[in-house]
Amino acid sequence: MATFESGGLSLAYDDIGGPGEGRPMILVHGFTSNRNENWRRLGWYGALERRRMRVIGLDARGHGESAKPHDPAAYGRDAMAGDVLNLMDHLGIERAHLLGFSMGSRLALAAALKAPKRIATLTVGGIGEKLFELRSFSGNPMAEAMEAADIESIKEPMLKSFRQFADDQGEDRLALAALTRAVDAPFSKDELGKLNVPVLVVAGARDELAGDPQPLADVFPNGRAVRVPGVDHFSIIAHALFKASVFDFLDGTI
Repeated sequence: MATFESGGLSLAYDDIGGPGEGRPMILVHGFTSNRNENWRRLGWYGALERRRMRVIGLDARGHGESAKPHDPAAYGRDAMAGDVLNLMDHLGIERAHLLGFSMGSRLALAAALKAPKRIATLTVGGIGEKLFELRSFSGNPMAEAMEAADIESIKEPMLKSFRQFADDQGEDRLALAALTRAVDAPFSKDELGKLNVPVLVVAGARDELAGDPQPLADVFPNGRAVRVPGVDHFSIIAHALFKASVFDFLDGTI
């Protein structure tokens, strides 16, 4: 396991290929997941290696083998996006392709907004038009689900799915709860509309968390959307059409 320091935290990553071994692609996983589950086990590492790309998978703070503080202040989106850019600095990478999923997509967007000239292409999966929706509920149901003593007390199926996945991965539930309590301003269409890098937005046709990817793609000056039929927020990650859409995108922009 390789690690680097970012914001006073030790974060874990993989670097497959190493310097000089193809175009770098940085992968940022979703909430409750980690680099091994989201990317390696589901075939992304191997698929990208076969495309002769340098594969760099990050464990976001609070996940996997990275540090897991229990203070919500440690999980601001700006700091977590900074981890991505700090990893690039650590590896001496000036410019990279960036692929995120769900939470990782939000961090990838934030990193691209901070340093657009360092992003060759941006792919965001598991998000769509609902990125701009305001919260319509009170409290923090996700944090409460992570903190619940008994998983059977969680009645909402989506929350229970995230909690079960966190348990299956052996993640630190209190760290995950702290992450969900971090307060960030929502993304605006105006700021994203100034992001002049090639952007691909991918979501499943049955993904109720993301919604339609096309309205989000339309916000970007150089955006395109792919809606993968028959899959939801979780089943899209390993789907061959997700990988194929990313490779088609890269072939058309490189």
